[in-house]
Amino acid sequence: MTPIFASASSTATASLDGVAAWAVSVMEALGGLGAALLIALENIFPPLPSEVILPLAGFTASQGSLGLVEMIVWCTAGSVVGAWVLYGVGALLGRERTRAIMNWLPLVKIEDVDKTEAWFHRHGKGTVFLGRMIPIFRSLISIPAGITRMPLVLFTVLTAAGSLVWNTALIVAGYALGENWSVVENYVGVFTKVVIVLVVLALAWFVVSRVRAMRVARPSGETGDDAA
Repeated sequence: MTPIFASASSTATASLDGVAAWAVSVMEALGGLGAALLIALENIFPPLPSEVILPLAGFTASQGSLGLVEMIVWCTAGSVVGAWVLYGVGALLGRERTRAIMNWLPLVKIEDVDKTEAWFHRHGKGTVFLGRMIPIFRSLISIPAGITRMPLVLFTVLTAAGSLVWNTALIVAGYALGENWSVVENYVGVFTKVVIVLVVLALAWFVVSRVRAMRVARPSGETGDDAA
């Protein structure tokens, strides 16, 4: 594939700054291993955004530092390693500790935890696969998979497949756009903001509905006590 806007000169790299310059320097110094390391860190620490790292990986490949297919393979391997770490966190945390923490939180009923766990058992395969393509959740989805002890081989296959789709889309876009790789960041950034808004709205609905349910249940409970 031939880059559309890419330039083979070092001036393109020199024009970068901040996280972008650091990421490119790591990939240029360590090659595919550097790309895998960055993506593994991005999975463990979501504030390091994939919408920046992955298009930059494509941009770096467009400069001839590494082949496009190699970059995709390395980044996908990094995604799997990062996911393994969070899966391990979930496995170490365990079901009982999770239930204890959730039971301690206000407005959360242990029945909700049981329902969520049952739902994940039924739909976990699709959730892990699709979750790898949704900002924010692409990292966090590994934790409930570990808590519920999804078979590690199955988790790895689903994570690799979902990550391959996401990584390929962003890396190829960054490769094709070359110096204009930040266009990808803008579009994915909008998608991320939409996801955040939906999550906030869902949390607000949960809190409001739970408070209302508690208010309705309280008078009926008090009436029962008086009658006794």
